[in-house]
Amino acid sequence: MQIAVTTPTGNVGRHVVAGLVRAGVRPRVLLRDPDRLAPGIKDEVDAVQVDQYDADAVAAATEDVSALFWVDPTTGSEDPLADYARATRSVVRAVTRNRISRVVFLSSVGAEKRHGAGEIDGLAHTETALDGIGVDVTHLRCGYFFTNLELQLDALRAGTLQVVLPLDQPMAWVAPRDIAEVAVARLLSPAWSGRCVQAVHGPTDLTWEQVAGILTAATGRRIDVQRITDDAMRAQLRQAGMTDGLVEAVLGMSTGLREDFVPEQRRTVRTTTPTTLAAWAYDRLRHQITDAS
Repeated sequence: MQIAVTTPTGNVGRHVVAGLVRAGVRPRVLLRDPDRLAPGIKDEVDAVQVDQYDADAVAAATEDVSALFWVDPTTGSEDPLADYARATRSVVRAVTRNRISRVVFLSSVGAEKRHGAGEIDGLAHTETALDGIGVDVTHLRCGYFFTNLELQLDALRAGTLQVVLPLDQPMAWVAPRDIAEVAVARLLSPAWSGRCVQAVHGPTDLTWEQVAGILTAATGRRIDVQRITDDAMRAQLRQAGMTDGLVEAVLGMSTGLREDFVPEQRRTVRTTTPTTLAAWAYDRLRHQITDAS
């Protein structure tokens, strides 16, 4: 089986690559800059330099591939949904031209809404496009990544997180490594076919108030969480350098799931993964916050 992996240096992709290598697979990895691969992994993979927005290049890079782990690349443009559409065209062309038999797609909780969830709408578009070509596909509907907290290190060091969601609203939080383990299992397992949705919910749903308490205990530094208005968050995102279109897309991922949203898949033993936020924060976040003091 020849397996291709996109975004192999990303939060999830790098763990997918490592998991496949441990399973005895030599994956083909697609990325813009092969020099970004970790030194220890370079000799274990076949690296292909490719822009995921270039449909012809992606199709050429996935020739003879039988299974594909696809992640829509991150975008910083004024029209992120247009970028998602370009990436979708690439994966559809690659799968149809090369007759790739199965795809594992990194989606998100909220994609089931199809519209009204900001940047997640781009993932929903990829889901429906893959569904439309009849390939065996698993959509991984993932919760909120622990690693998103690393985008707010300055705020964490200052002791305050600001969010637009209700502080007592629970949501799924998940470790990217756990997502990768599910992805690898799906890529290697012959036991499924057709269209599948596999939610990846982490070990438990957490409110932002609970998250603040967990981070305080893990880092030894008091961290409070504060709810702010949508406009205040817009101002913060613009100050961070985001375009207006990207600001609305990022904000929409929260506001679109704020009112009466219920995930299509409820939490079960199948959707629950083991790594806790407390363990991850102690291992990954604690030193990033305290060493900068």
